[in-house]
Amino acid sequence: MPPSPRKPANPRLLTLGRAVAARRAVRRSGGTFVLTNGVFDLLHPGHASYLEAARALGGAKGVLFVALNSDRSVRQLKGPARPILDQASRAYTLGQLRSVDGVVVFRGRRLAREIEALKPDIYCKAGDYTLETLDPTERAALEAAGSRIVFLPFLKGFSTTRMVERIRAAGDL
Repeated sequence: MPPSPRKPANPRLLTLGRAVAARRAVRRSGGTFVLTNGVFDLLHPGHASYLEAARALGGAKGVLFVALNSDRSVRQLKGPARPILDQASRAYTLGQLRSVDGVVVFRGRRLAREIEALKPDIYCKAGDYTLETLDPTERAALEAAGSRIVFLPFLKGFSTTRMVERIRAAGDL
């Protein structure tokens, strides 16, 4: 009988405590800590392009950490049919990207607690956000941490929601 399949190891998936320790090491080395967050369900070229650009904001000694919405928080934000992939699968896929140095799953609807703990040098969001549309608690945590907030444009033509709609419209494949 073949061995049972196991979930692959993901050394880039960290607890918040381990991520804070990694953040301290980046600060000691003179590096730049960049943080972004999101669902990252059905990873596509728009995500990859965005994450590469976010990592580049940190320069040669920069690192990019992704705060990933837990399955529960995705359902709260996007409804009962999401996420398509569970948080372990999404974290694993993100962890395979060369632009991503660490992944932390957050369980709440908002990221203020993680921002307060990690104190990013740069916080990055996609271009559909503005300072005015950022969650006020997250924005306050970023301002208290002295984080620079950057909004990056979308790579046109890619959207997880549109991908899901196209798959549903295709019916049985």
